[in-house]
Amino acid sequence: MWGDYARTLIVENGKIVKDVEQRQNDEWRNGLKMEVYLHEAMLGFVNENTNFEALFYYINDQIKARGYVNLDFLGNLGHSIVKDKKHRIYIEKGNTEKLSAVEAFTFEPHISLPGSLYGYKKENIYGFNGGVLTEL
Repeated sequence: MWGDYARTLIVENGKIVKDVEQRQNDEWRNGLKMEVYLHEAMLGFVNENTNFEALFYYINDQIKARGYVNLDFLGNLGHSIVKDKKHRIYIEKGNTEKLSAVEAFTFEPHISLPGSLYGYKKENIYGFNGGVLTEL
């Protein structure tokens, strides 16, 4: 059994600040708001015919257009959910498999502002239900 789950947690004055708008540090607040935006953009972009590669290019364009960089060491943005990790496929360049062909997938952009000491990540799992992409 294995699993992963990524969230950026912000600690200010010794406490985790859950409400994005309550964060005192502008860079941190904006980074987490960018993560929310990317998940919303993904949901608005993906349909049953969208493939992994198209999502890769679309989201990387969104990241770059808003002044951020993709920090993932492999450059991907998530992966299929499978029983055996060896069978994962990734949201990456060259993967033309349709997102709707897998039972579920993670979407987990790892971003930062260029030259910043801080990075941000939010991972959710998505799948198609009746032809509609939903968070699982």
